[in-house]
Amino acid sequence: MDTNETVDIGHNADNASASIKDEALSITREMTSQNRDADGGEDGEEGDRDGAVTRFLQTINWMPTWCRYDAHNPPKFTLSMNILLAFSTTFTVANLYYPQPILNVIANDFNVTYERSSNVATLSQAGKWIGLCLTTKFEAFVSLSFLCGVGTVTPQLMLPLVGDLAPAHRRASSLSLVVSGLALGLLVARVLSGVVANYTAWRNIYWLALGAQYLTFTLHGAVFFTLPDYPAKNKGLNYFNVLWRMAVLLVEEPLLIQACLMGFLLSAAFTNFWTTLTFLLASPPYNYSSLEIGLFALIGVAVISLAPVWSRLITDRFVFLFSSVLGLSVELVGIVIGTYIGNFTVAGPVIQAIFMGELTFI
Repeated sequence: MDTNETVDIGHNADNASASIKDEALSITREMTSQNRDADGGEDGEEGDRDGAVTRFLQTINWMPTWCRYDAHNPPKFTLSMNILLAFSTTFTVANLYYPQPILNVIANDFNVTYERSSNVATLSQAGKWIGLCLTTKFEAFVSLSFLCGVGTVTPQLMLPLVGDLAPAHRRASSLSLVVSGLALGLLVARVLSGVVANYTAWRNIYWLALGAQYLTFTLHGAVFFTLPDYPAKNKGLNYFNVLWRMAVLLVEEPLLIQACLMGFLLSAAFTNFWTTLTFLLASPPYNYSSLEIGLFALIGVAVISLAPVWSRLITDRFVFLFSSVLGLSVELVGIVIGTYIGNFTVAGPVIQAIFMGELTFI
């Protein structure tokens, strides 16, 4: 092999090597480009998903411009706003108390004992309207009453909301207005239920309650378009953390535990009185009709209307303990009087109803 052939072979080999390198480089560039396109596609899809989630959250969190929070001009908690929240509580809590003055009628209609019919009021406290209007089985009626009670949460939301929004110098009177609305719903429901059951079929009260739900929905719409969008104070606090925090408060805040226990016992006394009152007044020596039993609640309405006055004159002026002790003392006297003379004279339950109204003052 001569020198020229050797040079040609070497030159060809160099060309082949260069060609292979160029081809490999081209393939590498193509793969890189494909990977970038793929990554860009994934990023684009992820961006689209994030954008859709953002738009959805913006939609469900939409707020009228006049209700949006302005840090430079914070909204004021007005009396009209306080009254609106109180009425919203009234029409919602009434759902729990429609059956109370007609428990004896329910017992007769379902052919069950008074003890079993009282479960309707009890489970309503623990816990849908069309089912309550139509069902003919007592077990189904009790179960639906429980579901109704479970879904009635507005009062539990309104009280802490008003306590947080109201200024310090008006907090007691603002809370008493909402509590009055709550108790008013309890007693107005008894009046309506007694009147309706006396003149029509007792189930019609549940049709009336169904219509009241639409009125409540309208009130909630009014709240949405009038209540300012106050900023969150506990950002990042999820539901499970809230539950855990409640358990921690049992140890850290003994005064709070005392207040909770007192509220539990007061509510138990209040509910037990108005539930068993139906059976007392429907039995000898009274034998009252459902109308008369329902109108009996007007006594409590008159007393409850004085709750804001009590809060303004006593609770806001003195230490809270004085107002609580005074209210508890009056209520205890009423319970003692009603218990001992209520079996032979109507003056007993009348006095107890008046004094039990002190619960809204505490």
